[in-house]
Amino acid sequence: MNTAAALLSLACFALIQASGSRANAEFNPLHHSGPASPYFDAPAQFGIPPSTPVRCSVDQAAYIVRHGSRFPEPGSFTGWQSLFAKLQNATYTAKGPLAFLPSWVPPIDDGPHQPLFLSSTGSKEAFDLGVDLRKRYRLTKGGDNFTVWSAGQQRVVDTATYFTLGYLSQGNYLSAADENRGHVITMPDSVNYTFADSLTPSAGCPAYSTGDTSSKATTFRGTYQGKIADRLNQYLDGLRLNATDIGVMQDLCGFQAEVSGDTRFCDIFKESEWLDYEYTQDLNYYYGSGPGNPFSATTGYPWVKAVTELLVTGPKQTPSGSHFVPPPLIMSFTHDNNLPPVVSALGLWNTSLFPSVYPLSTAGPPNPHRAFRSSYLVSFRGYIALERLSAQINNAVVPVPGCASGPGSSCPLASFATYVHSRAAVAGDFVETCGLRDVRNATGALDIFTTFPSGAAQTSILLVPLPYAHRP
Repeated sequence: MNTAAALLSLACFALIQASGSRANAEFNPLHHSGPASPYFDAPAQFGIPPSTPVRCSVDQAAYIVRHGSRFPEPGSFTGWQSLFAKLQNATYTAKGPLAFLPSWVPPIDDGPHQPLFLSSTGSKEAFDLGVDLRKRYRLTKGGDNFTVWSAGQQRVVDTATYFTLGYLSQGNYLSAADENRGHVITMPDSVNYTFADSLTPSAGCPAYSTGDTSSKATTFRGTYQGKIADRLNQYLDGLRLNATDIGVMQDLCGFQAEVSGDTRFCDIFKESEWLDYEYTQDLNYYYGSGPGNPFSATTGYPWVKAVTELLVTGPKQTPSGSHFVPPPLIMSFTHDNNLPPVVSALGLWNTSLFPSVYPLSTAGPPNPHRAFRSSYLVSFRGYIALERLSAQINNAVVPVPGCASGPGSSCPLASFATYVHSRAAVAGDFVETCGLRDVRNATGALDIFTTFPSGAAQTSILLVPLPYAHRP
């Protein structure tokens, strides 16, 4: 069936059934922790099941994936250490939900090395995704080699590697050294000299930072953190928490859950307090890298255009002017801030049948009718997927605006290509819009899927280090 499903699926936590309803599920703080959330399947927002429509099949798919769960960044880890020092250096008693604080220890036992790197949960998330997509699509014949693409920071490359290990899980052929091998094409990460030919293109767009107003999240954060501190201080004698402490403690819910399995920080806060925390993250991404940044679509469009051209060409075909045939499953691995620009380029999550939803209000309270939810998009191992039949975000199907006439609310391939072409006017020319007209070698095209090596993207290739890849 020659139908392109522009149903976008959000990758979040594997704890919710994609077709499930939050209204009938017990509230889970880990599904409202924004970028600190371990992966879970996002709930269906539009009533469309994630399964392939009857009598249809997927013959090609493209994913852009955030790296798996990781240890904290150094700045966040400093916040954990400051909270720990405050708790250890005071003489106080704690009761109720805070009774564990005097004995709490940050879940980091290798401080010089762990921050920023993938955790064991993150490696499992990536491996599981490889296994899941192998079963879901069966697009790669046993014994075939497989190539994925990755931004160059270690946690992203590791995610791509673990994914590939899961995807090629039938094992390595010791007697056929060229078969069943995984290859990771890597490129410079978050640099300003590869421009749009990158999986971190916002770093190559000088204008992008001028449109970043994510500081609006700080304003909203100030409306509730102090109140939470006042409520929790009733459980302490000899110590007082402040707004900064509350921010660190809410961050620790998701991070500590995925690093050590400890969810005690998740239990401290009320449901309404978690919804405020989540909305702060929504504002951060909406105005920082999402539809609220006028340059967001500009940086997301090159990926959308490149994969759309591959979907139109069809699987295992050589696109015009290229010399590299990508696999029918096109996997791109990157960071959280590179997913919202793709949503912007596709024109998703920025319109509503309900009044006063967008742009997101910085005053609050959170509007329950908003579709833009950071927890559903930029959780660890979060993803956006376009299937040549359907497109998805974290396994929750999102229809393409004005194009849902196909099976399962899919968008016919030709119509989807026309829609993406029309989005070019919204995104603008990368070189012009980013202010790169006079910059030598500046490019607005992404060629990594059809050109290797790519001089503009400065790509290189890694062989996935399978533990059984070498002869004894």
